[in-house]
Amino acid sequence: METEQTRAPHRIGEFLAVLTERPVSLHAAAVLRIGYGLLYLVFLLREFPHRDEIWGPGSPWTPELARQLFDQTGWASILTLSDSRAYFEVCYALALVTSALFMLGWRTRAVSVLFAVVVASFHARAIFMTDGGDNLILLMALYLVFTACGRRWSLDARRTSLRASAGTTPRTPMALGAEELCRFRRTSTAVLHNCGMFVIAAQVCFLYGSAGLYKVQGGSWGNGTALHYVLNLDLFRPWPELSLMVDEHDVMISIACYLTVLLQVAFPFVLFGRLKYPVLTMLLGMHLGIAVLMGLPLFSGAMIIADAVFLPDRFYRSLGRLWRRTCRRPDAWSTGVPPGGGPALVPSQSVPSSN
Repeated sequence: METEQTRAPHRIGEFLAVLTERPVSLHAAAVLRIGYGLLYLVFLLREFPHRDEIWGPGSPWTPELARQLFDQTGWASILTLSDSRAYFEVCYALALVTSALFMLGWRTRAVSVLFAVVVASFHARAIFMTDGGDNLILLMALYLVFTACGRRWSLDARRTSLRASAGTTPRTPMALGAEELCRFRRTSTAVLHNCGMFVIAAQVCFLYGSAGLYKVQGGSWGNGTALHYVLNLDLFRPWPELSLMVDEHDVMISIACYLTVLLQVAFPFVLFGRLKYPVLTMLLGMHLGIAVLMGLPLFSGAMIIADAVFLPDRFYRSLGRLWRRTCRRPDAWSTGVPPGGGPALVPSQSVPSSN
């Protein structure tokens, strides 16, 4: 019979085996890659007409002022290497291409580093215009460099699958040194990926927990009036009529205040049970409300994507199967054959002869 003294080393051994032998949550890592790549691409496209005023040589925060700040803070940005407008336009175009390639998962190992450099450079160049969403995207871009986020749902994964199916993968016998090097590479990749995913999950937990504990200290959150004041701030009222309509329901405002604090404080403690699914669903609704009512789509999108790290791979695999069935269904009906393979409900129409 297994005792407590023998059970602990056994569990530690299992944990080390999982940590070093195989990358976990590969689908979640792919969702983070696709989500943040797409989010930053949309962000750069949205700010394209204002790019010079925010990051370019024509910005009130000139490159020279930015370089002086970098000397004090230790930040760096490729945008301040030259004051030329042509250089800035080239950097902006490369940032768009890098975000698109990162989202698609093309040469993900190298492109993830370029994506992190792009995000850090744009963040540092206009650091006084950033908010919580920009900070989170910067952190996630740095963390994703260490993950194997291109193993699923990417051009890299498709290329590997095509090579395997075509039998073009070389199978020559390796020397002992090469085999050991290959094993070390697989182990280091698994360790870095798993540690990176753990850090991402811990970052999100700390973010929610600290935000909830910070709200508990405020009197307006304790008496349920905090959202009332938020809805009446001109800075966060993209739709004033909608904000006023929501603000008329005092009881719902109070419930939303208490529920927000409860979800954020309890979030780190519900991750290891089925209760996390309704909590994640309510957090999704909360972030959608923030995006619409407060006009913070970048922050809400960054948080929604970060929450995806807590969904297991079996959830994403089931979504993939559902997507494939949905994509096949219109083809079946267009040929007159239902998805079940039974007789067609609509007979085929013959083309009348020209004679």
